[in-house]
Amino acid sequence: MINIRPAAEADLPQMLEIYNEVIANTTAGFQYDPHTLESRREWFQKKNEDRHPVFVADENGVIVGYSTFGAFRNWQAYQYSVENSVYVKADHRGKGISKLLLQPLIDAAKQMGMHTIIAGIVADNEVSLALHKQFGFFEVAHFKEVGYKFGRWLDLKFLQLMLDR
Repeated sequence: MINIRPAAEADLPQMLEIYNEVIANTTAGFQYDPHTLESRREWFQKKNEDRHPVFVADENGVIVGYSTFGAFRNWQAYQYSVENSVYVKADHRGKGISKLLLQPLIDAAKQMGMHTIIAGIVADNEVSLALHKQFGFFEVAHFKEVGYKFGRWLDLKFLQLMLDR
């Protein structure tokens, strides 16, 4: 049974393992270098300070995924816009865990009075694009060759969900 709950600091090592696997093996993260536990602790502290939720998918004490959102951009006029992230452990992908992790983010954003959620998704990630579209996100931008990873250029799509309509 998978339980979706707010993340705790004790979850950070398992969350770090998930994120570092994403960096090493996928184009879902546009980074090259693995993160450290200390950087994850700083990240989590900042999430708490900014009141940005972090949810985990907990399967009998094993963290199999997590989701969060943060500021879309750092200027004041963007204060009602957030950008979401959802990551699932490699051996648990395709089991519907992302679906379980996305809804609490939407609910939290609404409760916080956010106006919109933006998702930046590599253009060939059909699974993530379809997931977001199931929740009402729609494509608003397609940036050509803005990332370079694994020896190839990557396109990035922005999808958007309006929360107060």
